[in-house]
Amino acid sequence: MEPRTRRRDRHGRGMRGPVAPPQVPLSASRADTFRDLVLDSVERLERRWPQLADVEFLVLDVPPSAPGEAVPLGGSAPAAKDDPARVVVYRRPVEIRSKSRDERALLIHEVVVEQVAELLGLSPESVDPRYGQD
Repeated sequence: MEPRTRRRDRHGRGMRGPVAPPQVPLSASRADTFRDLVLDSVERLERRWPQLADVEFLVLDVPPSAPGEAVPLGGSAPAAKDDPARVVVYRRPVEIRSKSRDERALLIHEVVVEQVAELLGLSPESVDPRYGQD
């Protein structure tokens, strides 16, 4: 005997819709929220450093594996022949090291500042004078 396909839920009301409409923050995924925090940090730095407009900022879930090494929170690469300079923030390691949204936002900003400083050859304090004070 073949199993019956279910077209409706057990109470006969049809399939459920989304829990929240798309414009409500509840419907934003963790990855989207994380990306928004990175963009906020980048916008904050671009006001002070206009040359960052040429830098590509990426969010990746996890860094490439390197056995025996500490897991990085971010990375940077200078501009190459055909590629722009890049700053990468790794989402999962940052999420694991932060407990709340505010703590995550501070950690993300620190990672972005550190990577931009490395890219520009400056100290993090000169990139953002409030670095380490929040």
